[in-house]
Amino acid sequence: MYLETSREVGALAKKKGIVLSVHAPYYINLASDEKEKIAQSMERILDSCQRAHALAARNVVFHAGFYQKKSAEQTYRMIKKAIVSLHKQITSRGWKVKLCPEITGKPFQFGSLEEILRLKKETGCGLTVDFSHLYARQQGEIDYQRLLKKLPKTFHAHFSGIEYGEKGEKKHIITKKKFFLPLAEALIERNANVTIINESPQPYEDALMMKKVVMNLQKKMHRSKARGVPS
Repeated sequence: MYLETSREVGALAKKKGIVLSVHAPYYINLASDEKEKIAQSMERILDSCQRAHALAARNVVFHAGFYQKKSAEQTYRMIKKAIVSLHKQITSRGWKVKLCPEITGKPFQFGSLEEILRLKKETGCGLTVDFSHLYARQQGEIDYQRLLKKLPKTFHAHFSGIEYGEKGEKKHIITKKKFFLPLAEALIERNANVTIINESPQPYEDALMMKKVVMNLQKKMHRSKARGVPS
């Protein structure tokens, strides 16, 4: 996207009351064995940050890297170093954006919940909680109540239906109401302030469905409180 287009889109989004975010290119590996690829990855992230600043989009989402033949700790240290460097460049350029590395859907990719939370703690970056990726990464084992207790009250997130196998995520699929409902209930109970981007093959329809589910649950909770009945 050209910078001028970014500014125009950002102005329209502000007028419409829409909060934007940016997803950096997928060709990123901050833990590559090749220094040239790390440099190219950082350049792609910075390009995305520049567009995000022009769009007045706060969060810049990216998949940080791959373990390849390195240990998890070696990979973590390389990615942490790159994010610290990126932060310095973002600050020096005056861009009002936040790096939000994403939880990934395959175990051979860097990006477990623990790794992303550690990055947040040690670098001050944000995070993107892709609930569907985590579901696939953990082979369908997920406790939203327990998970949300580990997360800040405010964060950026992704969700959709997900198809997975032994190696984790295969592809995003249509979001079924019954698949979203447990997460919606947990978010409302937690009173979390979350922006959720739907990533299914039909994102607009599924996002609307998710919004309706949340609104109906909120109405139900308010009715229960008004009657003095636990929700």
